[in-house]
Amino acid sequence: MANQGTLRSGIYAGKVMHQRLQPEQHGFHYRTFSLCIDLDELPALKQLRLLSVNRFNLLSFFEKDHGNGHGDLASHVRQLLTRRGYEQAGARIRLLCYPRILGYVFNPLSVYFCYDASDQLQVILYEVTNTFKQRHTYLIPAGNEKQLQHSCDKQMYVSPFMPLDTRYSFSIKPPAGAVSVGIRQHDMQQQLLFKATFAGQHQTLSDAALLRLFISHPLMTLKVMAGIHWEALQLWRKKLRLQPREKGPRNSISWYDQNGDFHNESL
Repeated sequence: MANQGTLRSGIYAGKVMHQRLQPEQHGFHYRTFSLCIDLDELPALKQLRLLSVNRFNLLSFFEKDHGNGHGDLASHVRQLLTRRGYEQAGARIRLLCYPRILGYVFNPLSVYFCYDASDQLQVILYEVTNTFKQRHTYLIPAGNEKQLQHSCDKQMYVSPFMPLDTRYSFSIKPPAGAVSVGIRQHDMQQQLLFKATFAGQHQTLSDAALLRLFISHPLMTLKVMAGIHWEALQLWRKKLRLQPREKGPRNSISWYDQNGDFHNESL
């Protein structure tokens, strides 16, 4: 087992910004931090006293909070990649996400960075979860740029004030000394409707760092959900029209195959 301080997994502490631009402007920002977990390292995280895997603690990571919700997350992601022609991308998988704090978490977006045996980033999985406990994963080949640019059509209802018929643009700086994730949402006339960013600096994953962040970011994950509902309330007060919601599958994935054909299926 690795000694504490030699873990490949880490922490990224920084700020989140949300801004809606159309049809009414509204936004907020707050300090936050994310775990960046090497999924093969989950057994080694037992050395930490303040972070547990699949059980309650001050901070915790539950595999069932991601993927198909049935645990064994590394195997699930590798099977997902292999079935869609990206078996080489499953050599190492890092997940950027919020931890549970005192048992609670909501991850609007979790990002999987999938590497080959040469430690080259091959695939990114954007796992979007809405407040109705539906989850959709967008599988996109990574590319070779330091700042990755991806786009895809929205496939799952998220905000009650945002239409489904829109398009996402992602801007990603993969985790190293820093990480950044940017999302822009456009309508089909290319009008920018919404943008959000997270930018964080790396910290070593240790009990001391976790305690500092717990104290400086009290009830962070609860504040994420509270912020989402507060924003919705403000938009409702501005009399924005509610969008119709189709229930759809509980868990789904979309991707383009090597022939350029689009696929969207339930998991």
